Amino acid sequence: MSNSKSPGLPPELALDGRIATITLRRPEVGNRLELEDLALLREQLCLVNDRKEVLVLRLRGQGRHFCSGFNLAQAASEGAVATAGASFEALASEIERVRPVTIAAINGGFHGGATDLALACDFRIGVTGARMFVPAAQIGLVFYRGGLERYVRRLGLGPAKRVLLAAEELDARQMLDCGFLDEVVEPEALEAAVTALSERLAGMAPLALLPMKRHLDAIAAGTLDAATLARDIARADASQDQREGVAARLQKRPPEFHGH
Repeated sequence: MSNSKSPGLPPELALDGRIATITLRRPEVGNRLELEDLALLREQLCLVNDRKEVLVLRLRGQGRHFCSGFNLAQAASEGAVATAGASFEALASEIERVRPVTIAAINGGFHGGATDLALACDFRIGVTGARMFVPAAQIGLVFYRGGLERYVRRLGLGPAKRVLLAAEELDARQMLDCGFLDEVVEPEALEAAVTALSERLAGMAPLALLPMKRHLDAIAAGTLDAATLARDIARADASQDQREGVAARLQKRPPEFHGH
């Protein structure tokens, strides 16, 4: 598993107007992430942040799996397990903080840190055959702080203990029931479901959509800045986009937002 030439290809970033997509491209090994992939993904997130027109970022995997976490064998052979864990934590945190609204398109099984990458996204749509588990306790790893906090904050203490302490495998229905998944669809319907949500989000007013994402996350983390929220409300209230949105609603037509 730790050969110098990894199977498959590194993650790919595609930009299409207001929608960006990162695709994991190592299906032969369950779309696991090599150490170099972690740095590349963080660079791709920076590129997305710099493209102000992008309102939606989708994360997906090729083949039958979403992601199998990072290459533990590679990290162990290079004596870099702790470094890999820190890099994974930084990546998940940056996914959670990235400017666009994020969607994880979960096309199959995923485990370990990959579950936290999905949990860091704003929305998660999974297929009926999806399965997840975190083997950290089984192999002597303490999950990193950011992931522990995210599990408790987003799912609650009970589900977090089921996944992280008992290493319980959850199927799609259980993930839906505990709030990990927002929607479950048949495999052949995943692309359409993700596209529909992407286009719905991309059609929203940027000055409302993106600030609300930030402030909702801040409220959940207990870090809301009331002054910043007030400024964002005032900016939206004074915007041409709000006038356009109200007019479009009254005229029963689709709005055309430009972010000002």
